[in-house]
Amino acid sequence: MVPSETCSMFLCHGPLFSGIGSRSTPSSLAAVDSAHPPRLLLPVSCKMRQRNLSSKAKRQQTRKGRPDRSPLRDDIINGDASTSKVQNAPDDCVSSSQLGTSLSSVVASSAGINVDAQGVDNSSSLGERHIAEEVPGEEPVQRIAIDDLTAMIKNAEKNILLLNQARISALEDLDNILVEKKGLHAEINRLEIELSEIGTRNKVSVEEKMDMNGFEGQVDEAKEEISSGKSFMKMERSKHFNADGTFTDIDFLSLNEELCSLREENMSLKDDINILKKKLSDIKSADERVLLIEEKHSFLESAVKEQESDATDSVSKLATLENECSNLRRKVENLQMLLDSTTKQADQVAELLQKNEELQRKVEKLESFLKEENGYKISLESTKKHNELLQQKVEILEERLQISDQEIDSHIELYQASVKEFQETLSSLKEESKKRSVQLTSDDMPWKFWSHLLLTLDGWFLEKKISIDDAKLLREMARKRDVRIRDAYIACKDKSDNEAVTILLNLTKSLKSSGLHIVHIAAEMAPVAKVGGLGDVVSGLSKALQKRGHLVEIILPKYDCMNHDLISDLKELDMTVHSYFDGQQFGNKIWVGIVAGLPVYFIEPHHPGKFFWRGQYYGEHDDFKRFSFFSRAALELLFQSGKKPDIIHCHDWQTAFVPPLYWDVYSSKGFNSARICFTCHNFEYQGVSPASELASCGLDVHHLHRPDRMQDNSSHERINPVKGAVVYSNIVTTVSPTYAQEVRTAEGGRGLHETLNFHSRKFVGILNGIDTDAWNPATDSFLKYQYSADDLQAKEENKAAVRKHLGLSSANASQPLVCCITRLVPQKGVHLIRHAIYQTLELGGQFILLGSSPVTHIQREFEEISNHFQNHPHVRLILSYDDALSHAIFAASDMFVIPSIFEPCGLTQMIAMRYGSVPIARRTGGLNDSVFDVDDDAIPVQVRNGFTFLVPDEQGLSGAMKRGFKLYMRNPDAWRDLVQKNMAIDFSWDSSSAQYEQLYENSLARARKSSRENDS
Repeated sequence: MVPSETCSMFLCHGPLFSGIGSRSTPSSLAAVDSAHPPRLLLPVSCKMRQRNLSSKAKRQQTRKGRPDRSPLRDDIINGDASTSKVQNAPDDCVSSSQLGTSLSSVVASSAGINVDAQGVDNSSSLGERHIAEEVPGEEPVQRIAIDDLTAMIKNAEKNILLLNQARISALEDLDNILVEKKGLHAEINRLEIELSEIGTRNKVSVEEKMDMNGFEGQVDEAKEEISSGKSFMKMERSKHFNADGTFTDIDFLSLNEELCSLREENMSLKDDINILKKKLSDIKSADERVLLIEEKHSFLESAVKEQESDATDSVSKLATLENECSNLRRKVENLQMLLDSTTKQADQVAELLQKNEELQRKVEKLESFLKEENGYKISLESTKKHNELLQQKVEILEERLQISDQEIDSHIELYQASVKEFQETLSSLKEESKKRSVQLTSDDMPWKFWSHLLLTLDGWFLEKKISIDDAKLLREMARKRDVRIRDAYIACKDKSDNEAVTILLNLTKSLKSSGLHIVHIAAEMAPVAKVGGLGDVVSGLSKALQKRGHLVEIILPKYDCMNHDLISDLKELDMTVHSYFDGQQFGNKIWVGIVAGLPVYFIEPHHPGKFFWRGQYYGEHDDFKRFSFFSRAALELLFQSGKKPDIIHCHDWQTAFVPPLYWDVYSSKGFNSARICFTCHNFEYQGVSPASELASCGLDVHHLHRPDRMQDNSSHERINPVKGAVVYSNIVTTVSPTYAQEVRTAEGGRGLHETLNFHSRKFVGILNGIDTDAWNPATDSFLKYQYSADDLQAKEENKAAVRKHLGLSSANASQPLVCCITRLVPQKGVHLIRHAIYQTLELGGQFILLGSSPVTHIQREFEEISNHFQNHPHVRLILSYDDALSHAIFAASDMFVIPSIFEPCGLTQMIAMRYGSVPIARRTGGLNDSVFDVDDDAIPVQVRNGFTFLVPDEQGLSGAMKRGFKLYMRNPDAWRDLVQKNMAIDFSWDSSSAQYEQLYENSLARARKSSRENDS
């Protein structure tokens, strides 16, 4: 059944009557009513008022419960038929005359014609509606679109169909009303039967009352009989007793019988009384029921009356509905008539359309002519604009061509200079080769000998025993390992300093240097002062550059806690270097020594703050002051010693003060021969501090506290040493190509990504190497058994030795041993390291952790884990750092876990592979550049060397570990091949040092070119 609201929508809101909307304003409806006489109206809605029942009727309705009653019936029965006049009709009602006008207006509006609704009659033909369309050079023509007229006819047919559906639904509602009427009559009959039953019950209750009154009279009579019986017994007793009170024998038996009968009668009377009492209570309850029945009777009578009134209302409303249905029929007939007239009008429209087609063709021709003319105008203007743009582009291209010509010229000049340098180098090599035919260099002396010689020469110069020119010449001979200076220095072994100076000065000749003088200024150097990977990089890179023929020196703070036993020939120079700090000059003792064959200068400040007498390398409250002081003192040492290094290479934020100090303070003093290279090993640590503290080392805070210099990008009131080093250095590097890409993003740059992107032309990532001399299982003195890739049996013996040393179970010799050596900081993925312990046990392996944490709660957490596994046969945690033990663990391990959240480079994976341990690492930073998954088909087989995972969660780590354990346990041969392949990988500094050497030389070539241009 179609709801009443839907009927209203279809009758008043359909497309046919779009001219008179169902939501028309009263003013618009009034205009329509005034223009057209009222006719029969279509009902707006079949929805009527809800029946207002009394509370009793509602309760009765709830008890009777007629769920099958249609909700639409109430709407129809309670409808308001008072809307038959136009004046009282709602906004949604439309008369048939309005329908005619709307029909015409729709036809006209569909064809693009303006219709005047005033004075229009329904029977008027379509020709009486005029539309004026101005066409240049033509009279106004009538235009009606035949398609719109057809659409109008279809809409009329749809509305007729909807009217029929509404009529059917109304008839169905009428049938439902009749059925409900029959139900109401049946309900009335049932109520009458109940009333008759109640009447009979009332009669029975009256009779019961009358019986009760009779019972009460009987009870009174019984009481009187009992009282009379007692008096009678007294009389009889007096008759039967003698004068002396004795009983006569004659009447004894009869008296006894009478007494028994009286007792029985008394008992029966008591029973009758009890029965009467029960009946009396029943009569009282019957009275209560009678009252309830009377109330129910009155309620039913009122309900019957309401039902009868509802029935009469229903009959009257049914009659109203029948009238409405008849009105609908009449309106449908009217619509049919309108449809017929519309069909005739459509025929007339077709004729008009045929006439208008020719006019339309003419109009189209005229419009095409106009469009062509406008097109010519537009094309002319666009051509002018295009020519102007072309002219601008030509000018830009000419400018770019000039710039490119200049760049080509500069490249040509650079190439010519390089060719010239090459020719000069070639000629010098030829000269040297001629000299070597007479004079050969000595390769039989260790680097320690030459480093000691260099330090001796520097000491003589600083003590004013030799001139700067002589010092340069002697240094050059020592760097080239000249046989003459070797023999002369050996001859001076038992002589005094003055005699040795005299002997060596005789060797000074004119020499031409072909190598670079490189000075590293750093806070760490392995093995004497090592906290992390920085110390390994400084010593490893310096040794590699030294092997490539360069003069390499290192400047370090002289910590009280460094390993002095690993410094050869450590001595204090007889001189003091004064440096500026906090507005005054402070003295610095200079110590020299040899570390791993490299000459090293140690600076010991004479400052009341005792900057490097703290018992630790980092972590002090005044670290900013400590290392800014050291940076200034290191440059002062180079300046006062008269050295002219080619490259000054500083590392991390602790020496990031060197670049701005060099260019802002020392270059103006003539100390400007060097190019500055800055390497940031971890952008997590940037040394950000209040801007005022920068002034202590002599830098101009006002000059440097700017967005394009040292002002921190995140905290503008602070300065950032690393940012200053990036801005002021000629070369900026980090420790792996992948990390160089990561730090140029907002997530990895820690606030410096914009600065690094701005200076991207001088920023490069070079993967670190390892010191293959210090980390060599074939020569490692820390190992109980040395081994190589061809002799892996000794590796198993080292594994057994470590198990015995740490108290782990050796019951299963082939049980895989998983190890981890790291600082326990969030960067290293401490939650994943903790998970790796339990995952290893679950997979049937053993686990060793070596490392400590500077973070208190992390250290405490791992101490609890260590206590938990204190006596466990398969887990051992050593929460400190032991260099000797680390070598043994690398040699014993089968797998190495490196689950870093981010890792700039990482040396652990390289050392592990060199010692035959397979890495399990996350793909980030340097790990991504050095560990390649065994199961990754996109990677060449020859470079696959470990197991990797991307997402830093427990699931990713577990998956990589499971794959590693599976290969280890199920395919021993493949595992052995993987181990041997990893041990053969070259992770030395040879490749990395060559890249640094190229960077150094390119920077110096640019400096020389710039100097020539300035001179010219």
